Amino acid sequence: MFPTLLKFGSFEITTFGLMMFIAFVSAGWILSRQFQKYGLTDEMASSMVMYAAIGGIAGAKIYYAILFHDWHLLFDRAGLVWYGGLAGGFLACTWLIRHRRVDFLTAADATAPALAIGYAFGRIGCFLVGDDYGRPTNGWWGVAFPKGSPPTTAEALREFGVKVDPSIPSYEVLRVHPTQLYESAAAFLMFAILLWYSRRTHAKGRAFALFLGMMGVERFLVEIVRAKDDRFFGPFTVAQLISTLLVIIAIVLFVRRGEKGHQLNPGA
Repeated sequence: MFPTLLKFGSFEITTFGLMMFIAFVSAGWILSRQFQKYGLTDEMASSMVMYAAIGGIAGAKIYYAILFHDWHLLFDRAGLVWYGGLAGGFLACTWLIRHRRVDFLTAADATAPALAIGYAFGRIGCFLVGDDYGRPTNGWWGVAFPKGSPPTTAEALREFGVKVDPSIPSYEVLRVHPTQLYESAAAFLMFAILLWYSRRTHAKGRAFALFLGMMGVERFLVEIVRAKDDRFFGPFTVAQLISTLLVIIAIVLFVRRGEKGHQLNPGA
């Protein structure tokens, strides 16, 4: 769609980079507000954003390299996988939480809405550069990505393992499901639900469990119409298997006998 925002000689600012910046800024602001509500410090919130950024980007690149069995991709400009970023950010922030001796479940609950809003803006960035799109569709909502990563040509979609009518020329650009927008809309809804839930007294860990559960269900469903070449488990993608695991973890966290409810600061 619009991969490049500004370009000065060999230097360019991409729309994906801009949306990633907005994602981290908005998530950081929400995180700071949430940490105040849960009785945590602004300094801890700032540190969490930094650790999440470093760990998240590293995890996203490592997952991408493992997925395609090519460690050279670690140094490629493209290739950031959400679940890899979630795992990397989780590990980095977990180390920080343990190091600072902050209650883990309290910090996790406070972080949940920030994760959702960051994901929502990040997926808009994917849409603007034409990445992570879906299978072909004849619906009015379908979007063609002639400058996508890669473009939505019949040939590119066939390389993803998508069944495309053999009579369609390889160079023809097809309209596909804008799965990036599906996910962004779902993430904004998740954000609203998590903000509402966080204002209520709840057992420790349940807000984070709610995020994991909604994230798992959303991603499992959207993968059904994604153009993916990692269906190593029959019709299921790696992301769907991870999504199933997240839902199981969420159920365990949610139904376990919760600790005493959070004492929230409604005025924060």
